[in-house]
Amino acid sequence: MSSNGNMALLRRGTTSWIPYAALLVLFWGVWGAFSSQPTVRYGYPDEMIYIVWAFTMLIPAYFSMRGRTFDRSGVAMRYGLLIGLTGAGGQLLLFKALTMGPAYIIFPIIALSPAITVLMAVLILRERINRLTALGIAMALVAIVAFSISSGDSEVAAGPYILLAVLICIAWGVQAYFMRKAATVGVNDATTFAWMTISGLALVPVAILMMGGLPGGYPWQAPALTAATQVLNAAGALFLVMALSRGKASIVAPVTNALAPVLTIILSLLIYQTLPSAFQTLGIVLALAGSTVMVYADEKRGEELTTGAVTNDVAASPARTVDVTPEA
Repeated sequence: MSSNGNMALLRRGTTSWIPYAALLVLFWGVWGAFSSQPTVRYGYPDEMIYIVWAFTMLIPAYFSMRGRTFDRSGVAMRYGLLIGLTGAGGQLLLFKALTMGPAYIIFPIIALSPAITVLMAVLILRERINRLTALGIAMALVAIVAFSISSGDSEVAAGPYILLAVLICIAWGVQAYFMRKAATVGVNDATTFAWMTISGLALVPVAILMMGGLPGGYPWQAPALTAATQVLNAAGALFLVMALSRGKASIVAPVTNALAPVLTIILSLLIYQTLPSAFQTLGIVLALAGSTVMVYADEKRGEELTTGAVTNDVAASPARTVDVTPEA
């Protein structure tokens, strides 16, 4: 392969995650702005929203599997089920936690899940991060927590919901780590997402049991609106898998979790005329700054790898000789 080919390959390898991360931020940002509407307008239960979401996962799963081969190996199944069950199981635990404790305590704890991903990626996958990237990660994590902080009664006592919130934080942090791990052992994106879909559907009976059966009395607009919003959530989950299969988990997880709420807040401001709180404003600034720093650091790393590859390619090339022997 030529030097130019090596350069192009390395550049794609270090930045190919960015378009998928951008699509994730777009889909999850829009979903965040409208996700509460089924409950606000029709009082639709959270468990029913989960059930509808589980079925909307089939749509991106279908498109992701087109032209792809479903990996039936034991490795793919183990990683796929682990990823799917930690994600879907965490969602069901969240519904339970919210019936036991206040959201303004639960969500800041859950918001730290990218920190779990970063720690696991650095310690287990041996992902290397420089000081600039570390600064960006720290800014993004603070931003994520800031988005989750809301005012509330400081007199609320601690309870089992805090343990559930910690378990959800760990589950979602572990989920993102294993998305990256699955890619490093050769499991393709489509297979991972297919197993996530299967896992989500497998827990539908649990959601029904949590409600004591399927509820009735809701207009058709409730499930229809839920499906319209949750398909954005499902597509975003696919883009997360694709981004983590191409980029470092220690960068992708903080960037995407920090930027999606920024878009949600901007859309809420435009649509609902809802002004961001002081914490949310701080979160916007830190999310944009931290993500910019991390992307810049990753781009810079790509340039350094490209330069090093070209230097090695030139050094390894055999020297050309010119025959200057005069003709007889």
